[in-house]
Amino acid sequence: MKKRYAIGIDLGGTSIKYALIDNKGTVLFQNKLASKAEVSAEAVIGQLVKAVKEAKEFAAGQGYTVEGVGIGTPGIVDASNRIVLGGSDNIEGWVNVPLADRIEAETELPAVLENDANAMGLGETMYGAGRGATYIVFLTVGTGIGGAVVIDGKLFNGFANRGTELGHIPLIHNGEPCTCGSVGCLEQYASASALIRRFKKRIAAANITCPAEEINGELIVRLYRQGDPTAIESLEEHFDFLGRGIAGLINIFSPQKVVIGGGLSEAGDFYIRKVSEKAHRYAMPDCDINTEITAASLGNRAGSIGAASLALMRFSESNAL
Repeated sequence: MKKRYAIGIDLGGTSIKYALIDNKGTVLFQNKLASKAEVSAEAVIGQLVKAVKEAKEFAAGQGYTVEGVGIGTPGIVDASNRIVLGGSDNIEGWVNVPLADRIEAETELPAVLENDANAMGLGETMYGAGRGATYIVFLTVGTGIGGAVVIDGKLFNGFANRGTELGHIPLIHNGEPCTCGSVGCLEQYASASALIRRFKKRIAAANITCPAEEINGELIVRLYRQGDPTAIESLEEHFDFLGRGIAGLINIFSPQKVVIGGGLSEAGDFYIRKVSEKAHRYAMPDCDINTEITAASLGNRAGSIGAASLALMRFSESNAL
């Protein structure tokens, strides 16, 4: 197999992770830098250009020819017009940004865009925990909940690339307001942020002292392992919320695998086991019979690997036309 190379970028609200990937999924170079998301869209684009140029320079030094750049970005992407339409609350001014055109103009490399969760899902499908399966649901459980759906080996995005917002499945009738404008979304109840928020409410109601700066998912997991009643109650509730959401996705898609990424998925085997028990309990048995729920395996490289893979796929298709 002829070696081919692309640059993959995973844009986040805090950092930009970027890598040079070959068509076997091997990471040949990787780095990260601040995204400057709190400053402006122009500042973010400047950082993206800097990342691409650094990876491109490394490739040139090794004698590799880079075919293009794949970018996984938060928000809704108009893939046809190569624009970030909006939907990303953690990047200042990230609305109607002609990102692919800007990157191409400033790096002299063809660029392709995809939603960040879709890029992660593609990475896990091709080179991670989903490898070998053709029907996959991917969820990343972090500050929010992102997702991707792979059908017959291809990303499913819905009409005009507007779908697969899996974190915004309506879960609770008349529930808490969500940043998307709706109420009761899965993200508001089953994300890591929701777990932390609901844990804080419980300890406040019980008048338990716990320094705010220490309250994060890692602490709650540690307290859970130690038998802390509030942590147990909070995580058991989290398992139930997330399991219900996954059960709904199983009933709709009947995937071979549900792959869960994000920091909480790395808490230990017990986490996936507990979520699996809830999901299998609530899903229809005939839909659920072939579904395995597993943790993601690529860690924080999934986004950049998936974005680069998308670039290799897209530009290979273009060359074949």
